[in-house]
Amino acid sequence: MRAASLIQPDRELFSWPQYWAACFGPAPFLPMSREEMDILGWDSCDVVIISGDAYVDHPSFGMAIIGRMLEAQGFRVGIIAQPDWNSKEDFMRLGKPNLFFGVTAGNMDSMINRYTADRKRRHDDAYTPDNQPDKRPDRASLVYTQRCKEAWRDVPVILGGIEASLRRTAHYDYWSDTVRRSVLVDSKADMLIFGNGERPLVEVAHRLAQGEEIGGITDVRNTAFMCRQARPGWQGVDSTRLDQPGRIDAIPNPYGEDLACATPDDTVKADGAKAIVVQMPKPKPWEKTYVLLPSYEKVKNDKVLYAHASRILHHETNPGCARALMQKHGDRYLWLNPPAIPLTTPEMDSVYALPFQRVPHPSYGQQKIPAYDMIRFSVNIMRGCFGGCSFCSITEHEGRIIQSRSQESIVSEIEEIRDKVPGFTGIISDIGGPTANMYMLRCKTPKAEQTCRRASCVYPAICPHMDTDHQPTIDLYRRSRKITGIKKILIASGVRYDLAVSDPRYIKELATHHVGGYLKIAPEHTEEGPLSKMLKPGMGSYYRFKELFDRYSKEAGKEQYLIPYFIASHPGTNDEDMVHLALWLKQNRFRLDQVQNFYPSPMASATTMYHSGKNPLSKVGYKSEDVTIPKGDKQRRLHKALLRYHDPKNWPLIREALTAMGKKHLIGGRKECLVPVATLEEQREARRALRGARPALTRYSPIKGQQRKR
Repeated sequence: MRAASLIQPDRELFSWPQYWAACFGPAPFLPMSREEMDILGWDSCDVVIISGDAYVDHPSFGMAIIGRMLEAQGFRVGIIAQPDWNSKEDFMRLGKPNLFFGVTAGNMDSMINRYTADRKRRHDDAYTPDNQPDKRPDRASLVYTQRCKEAWRDVPVILGGIEASLRRTAHYDYWSDTVRRSVLVDSKADMLIFGNGERPLVEVAHRLAQGEEIGGITDVRNTAFMCRQARPGWQGVDSTRLDQPGRIDAIPNPYGEDLACATPDDTVKADGAKAIVVQMPKPKPWEKTYVLLPSYEKVKNDKVLYAHASRILHHETNPGCARALMQKHGDRYLWLNPPAIPLTTPEMDSVYALPFQRVPHPSYGQQKIPAYDMIRFSVNIMRGCFGGCSFCSITEHEGRIIQSRSQESIVSEIEEIRDKVPGFTGIISDIGGPTANMYMLRCKTPKAEQTCRRASCVYPAICPHMDTDHQPTIDLYRRSRKITGIKKILIASGVRYDLAVSDPRYIKELATHHVGGYLKIAPEHTEEGPLSKMLKPGMGSYYRFKELFDRYSKEAGKEQYLIPYFIASHPGTNDEDMVHLALWLKQNRFRLDQVQNFYPSPMASATTMYHSGKNPLSKVGYKSEDVTIPKGDKQRRLHKALLRYHDPKNWPLIREALTAMGKKHLIGGRKECLVPVATLEEQREARRALRGARPALTRYSPIKGQQRKR
């Protein structure tokens, strides 16, 4: 029996009285045009959601899950998907919203969506009909907000989605190679909701509907807003410098409203009655406390201070003990309230039981949306990840605490897919989430869960407080396989193998029933240098997992293979690390078709390393640990090429690097060599290229002003 969490919400997600417009009932699809609104009998929308993605009415798409949740609260919600951002006209398509515009760039950061890790423009967009590119602008949150303000300046704009979440403070921007202000400052939106936004957005929507002004809503968790000074009654900790943080003296309340009702000396006595002592509950040290971060101007010009601010930000992510954050931008402050309390299992079940059509909006006709095609037969069973990988944005966005759905809710969705989704053949492509095997896993000690500030619960080893019992996942798999009409349940989410080896029963269940020939896992690297900066386990866990996977596959009479994923050019990686990884790949006969270079996404700890050269996973200072950073196009190309050592196109670059590193013994035809010796034709081609690139040399004559060609 799992212990109950001490982190409890003040109010259940669906406990708010429904707004009056609930009388209209749920819409078949949230409307995208005035014609659809007329059919529904609406004269206006209460909320209009602007999204950078095509509208798919499926719980894997942010605008759908937020829109349906607000609809369940009684609000009329319209969607403007991938609007023409060149003018305000398309943003006025559904009329003026009564409460607010909700703006999201989509399921991905718009810059990551539009550019590769080499900063080259992508030629496709999986979240757009027929995979068309250029249906959203760069920095979509900024552009969309500006157009909403042009349309109706008096309508509040609330930013959300992963782009807003990961850019909520001053952040390093890989594409401009500079530190940018919070997206809330640059967009001039009225509020930003970070992370999964159901709980804060419901409260904000109801309070706006009750007549509160957006500027007066400052006490909702998971929200950020601009202010001139700290919230009244809050104590500050000054962390604007690298030395020991100091306390900011609070401004005393002249009216005494923050005084306790009574102290042990203040007694209320009736004649002959015993004294009644009224005591205030003892506040927790993190309540009503904020941390003042170094200002945007400081972190923009000082990389070490940037790393220091990043470290503090990542320490204040546990909703049980996180403090508010405050960061100066110009003459105003960005205020970040602590993260929201995670959804309970009943709340998760209620969200996923909303009336999703599970298909794209009919206006797209026969056009294909690749992102939808990839997930239409899959089921999301949980949120969050306690792995804490430094390069990943899941923990920053969804948190470390796992939020799981009940078996009944998941089974009901599988049955709905079977009965409702066109083209279903009886195969569920995935039941998982950010990882495949963290379902129902949480800290076994409620007090530890409430107060822990570790970046990862599984690095450098699995925390003794962490529950690693995979029985709930095994039971879910077994029950799902028994559903009438289900032929196969596949697992496509990445398996956290260091967690799986702690419970071999899970590996046996997985290998016996849920692998379609290949299973994805992500060692990411083989060398300790980069692995320690990734917060990933060593290869010992991989070898143990592979041993068990191969054994159970053989026992099941199946030929199955592991497909490992690796990252090139990650902070902490030098050229020698990549050579060792390439040799490991060759020794294990892996020939990777697709490889990835490290992509510095906003807010990630690894991105902080990339920008600052410092390690924010430990104490930061001007003399603290320096991190090796593979930078520059040539070095990043080399690291990527080493992952594809078998491709002849990469051999000249690899040979050049091995020669420069004093490793010419790895060039040749022997088994231990990495690449073959250049052929005579390749040598001739290299000489021709060299001659073509060599400038003509000029020798000066002793006679002034004369020169001749050599």
